[in-house]
Amino acid sequence: MKRIIVMILAVAAASVSFAGKPVKLNAPDLDRGKSLMHSLSERHSVREYADRDITLQDLSDLLWAANGVNRPESGKRTAPSAMDSRDIQVYVLRADGAYVYDPVKSVLEPVADGDYRQKVRGNMPAINLVLVAKDGSKSFSNINAGYVSQNICLACTALGMATVPCGSMDEPAFRKALKLGDGERIILWHPVGYPK
Repeated sequence: MKRIIVMILAVAAASVSFAGKPVKLNAPDLDRGKSLMHSLSERHSVREYADRDITLQDLSDLLWAANGVNRPESGKRTAPSAMDSRDIQVYVLRADGAYVYDPVKSVLEPVADGDYRQKVRGNMPAINLVLVAKDGSKSFSNINAGYVSQNICLACTALGMATVPCGSMDEPAFRKALKLGDGERIILWHPVGYPK
């Protein structure tokens, strides 16, 4: 009996120690994936996902492609933004918690423990990427989110993943999970996984 209790406590301690820690992402692998022209020709919306986690390299490459820093000397991003506002934050919801992507440090910073992913047509993706405008009142935030969304679509196609941009969601659940302030606005989200 003691052994079982010790094992249960060890498992609980391991999961607690993992939860809430930043996740260091890998450097993007710039030599992989399909060409831009092939990705454009094959890009399509996918709403059914395989039941498996996204690898750390795939997640790292996807987030860098979405809105990562591609010019370290200036901090400029892979996605353009009107007036260089860099106002779109990418949140990542995984089975173990919610994180915000820090493109400068290439890290996922923890926001909340727990599984807050939302399903698409009954299918649970490996992750949800939620695009949030830091100042949702700015008129160009929707356009900037569109740039990031397109990068996500093309990166998923190039890297063998699947996604679909979604506007409908349980917004109160996302807001609560991401601990968003009054001025922050969810624009859209992407379920992401490997194709079924």
